[in-house]
Amino acid sequence: MEQIIIALKIIVSLSLLNVWLVNYNKPSRWRGGSAKTILQEFKTYGLSSWFCYVIGSLKVGFSLMLLSSIWFPILENIAAGALIIMLSGSIAMHIKIKDALMKSLPAFLFLVFCLVIIYL
Repeated sequence: MEQIIIALKIIVSLSLLNVWLVNYNKPSRWRGGSAKTILQEFKTYGLSSWFCYVIGSLKVGFSLMLLSSIWFPILENIAAGALIIMLSGSIAMHIKIKDALMKSLPAFLFLVFCLVIIYL
């Protein structure tokens, strides 16, 4: 079971870091509305650019914390819990603008993975 939890931590952490650090300005089929970048996506949701930077910083920080929890288990519940809240917000924004449910799939999967991390 421990191997599965470690794998989920790696999947969630590296995926979120990829979105926010590597593919920040690249188009993705998962972006809200017809946005091509994360900043455009936040504008589509009716959110400001400064809020995008705050959310991005928090997601990167909690992703690194979740990854670190492999070696420092005390960080696990804080990181996974914070990401659950943030991923719930991501799903809510997709729903707000009436995106196809498929666009919420990554956030939903990562939310489920974080729930599994906390409860196992």
